[in-house]
Amino acid sequence: MHILVLSGGLSHERDVSLRSGRRLANSLREVLPDSVISESDVTAETLQVISMDKPDCVIPVIHGAVGEDGSLRNVLESLGIPFVGSSAQAARLAFDKGVANSLVPQENVPRFVVLPQSFFRELGANSVIDAVVSDLTFPLVVKPLTGGSALGVTFCLTRDDIPSAMVAAFGYDDHVMIQQAVTGTELAITVVERGDEAAALPPVEIVPVRGMYDYHARYTAGHTEFFTPARLTASDTQHVTDFAVSVHKVLGLRDISRTDLILDAEGNIWFIEVNVAPGMTETSLVPMAISAAGLSVGQVFGELALAATRR
Repeated sequence: MHILVLSGGLSHERDVSLRSGRRLANSLREVLPDSVISESDVTAETLQVISMDKPDCVIPVIHGAVGEDGSLRNVLESLGIPFVGSSAQAARLAFDKGVANSLVPQENVPRFVVLPQSFFRELGANSVIDAVVSDLTFPLVVKPLTGGSALGVTFCLTRDDIPSAMVAAFGYDDHVMIQQAVTGTELAITVVERGDEAAALPPVEIVPVRGMYDYHARYTAGHTEFFTPARLTASDTQHVTDFAVSVHKVLGLRDISRTDLILDAEGNIWFIEVNVAPGMTETSLVPMAISAAGLSVGQVFGELALAATRR
């Protein structure tokens, strides 16, 4: 079997994607020594290469718009090339945080508003901010509507923190989400389809050494403490894993996804986001969950690649 791992691209998460692709390809080579595992950075020649080589399966590990907004998946579907991961339509739903938040159970979603940059210009930034914060309670979190790795995300304790947070978020997207911040145990739950069933792997608990779980804390060894499985009761573990599986199904996701959530002190689940192209670096969360389940990254993605060719 010829498996092509696509990574890189031109998004803000390019470096993370390249690291993820390299690690995934090496893991596949360990468990599939008789298969051809190739890697490719996404460039203007990518589609031509795919059309000529016709790999048996493509595994997109591209973070950001091209890899997660459905566009690349749409083209692969048009070419009839099997690929691991959610369909183009499902990826679009998950990529837009406002849409994803609107589709999961609303009792699990912190209150939020989504606004385009043009809205602030036309109505006046200060007037819009005053109107929004009058209906929300601090602390708030301001973030780009799309994208990952916590790029452009800012926690705001007061009204004065909002303007600079908006500038940071608009650096990554022309739509911004302002959302009620919640506190509790931060968890990442990977859902994998093995056979016909979607099942959750052991939850990963995330504890930054200081501050928030930002880009630096995510990809710098020693800046975040991880507990896998998470330090939860059996009941809470079942509760959060059932929720992650339900998100996977409600959004129509396929093969593998990672749901990020917060479990508060009262046992309430708060949905943060879902990722259809999760990272595979040395400090990424999905490989930790796979290892805790007694599996290997190569084994899981090898099975998913085989399943994709049979669809």
